[in-house]
Amino acid sequence: MEINGLSAIVTGGASGLGEATARCLAAAGAKVTIFDMNADRGPAIAADIAGHFEKVDVVSAANVSAALEASAARHGEARILVNCAGIAIGEKTVGRDNIPHDLDRFRKLIEVNLIGTFNVIRLATARMAALEPLATTERGVVINTASVAAIEGQVGQVAYAASKGGIVGMTLPIARDLAGLGIRVCTIAPGLFLTPMMQGLPEEVQTSLGASVPFPSVPFPSRLGNPDEYASLARHICENAMLNGEIIRLDGAIRMAPR
Repeated sequence: MEINGLSAIVTGGASGLGEATARCLAAAGAKVTIFDMNADRGPAIAADIAGHFEKVDVVSAANVSAALEASAARHGEARILVNCAGIAIGEKTVGRDNIPHDLDRFRKLIEVNLIGTFNVIRLATARMAALEPLATTERGVVINTASVAAIEGQVGQVAYAASKGGIVGMTLPIARDLAGLGIRVCTIAPGLFLTPMMQGLPEEVQTSLGASVPFPSVPFPSRLGNPDEYASLARHICENAMLNGEIIRLDGAIRMAPR
């Protein structure tokens, strides 16, 4: 798929992996719409990349539908969807004093990360399916964001790991559902990346986490992933028509320890 001139939507595009992806796709010539709840930072980033911003709650069908309509009116129907919107919490199944995991917090995380991702996919791809195929016979491409926590969730990550595991689990079925419509679906499972959430940790913690990444390594220092590296992979998935139904780990060969 040739990105230049196409309309793209990036959820969670106001920061971190989503921002890097929005900037990367715009640099490749895409007309980018950012879906995000951050109405302060989102419009500024959209303006910087000559894009468009919509304040979107990915869980709301009405909100997403209206935002897709607004994006189409501005840039034409999207052929690229990158789902980066998500939240994280840390809580054990049974915590101190034998207190069980808060069910509402678990439900909220599943709702945003998993159901929200699927909500945007189902609504966006229904519109893609009505488009004329490109020269590559594709109508569109969807890229989701999981995590290595989907496979190697750590202590206190049960809700987050479950949400990302759901994204991993639905990748192939959705790709199979949409293959006949000319729409590809892949998922990136990042390791430890320098996102705003990570930047909020003390510097010594960031350094320690970065040191746990096997490669890059000596003679190059181990480090956290750069959001631009996620964005570069997202761009390649768009451009490579044989990538479909795949979960791609982007983690420097890290395998997460229990804690």
